[in-house]
Amino acid sequence: MSNQLGESFEGHAQTLLERRGWRLVARNYRCRGGEIDLIMRDCAGVLVFVEVRARARSDFGGAAESITRAKRRRLALAARHYLLRRPAGRCRFDVVTFDGRPPVVRWLPDAFRADDL
Repeated sequence: MSNQLGESFEGHAQTLLERRGWRLVARNYRCRGGEIDLIMRDCAGVLVFVEVRARARSDFGGAAESITRAKRRRLALAARHYLLRRPAGRCRFDVVTFDGRPPVVRWLPDAFRADDL
């Protein structure tokens, strides 16, 4: 997926979550080990690390299935890096997917846990 297209889907995901009352904390947070598409704070004050994935076709699985164990590890590493500099209370990992054309959006709250990696 091109950077421009990825940013477009990230923007759509951000809008979806902001409509739920969430607040953007950071976008495209990068560190040596990985990147987090969106970091948001939900209405309950939980810090949410959001991975955004899009797939036009499902020949090799949908967008959610494209998040491999290695990718989850990189997300967890980036989250730990973020939390070392900005401690937060509760946090979790959510996934927002866009599958097909036109894309069908799915929000997967608490999609995985860093402890499971």
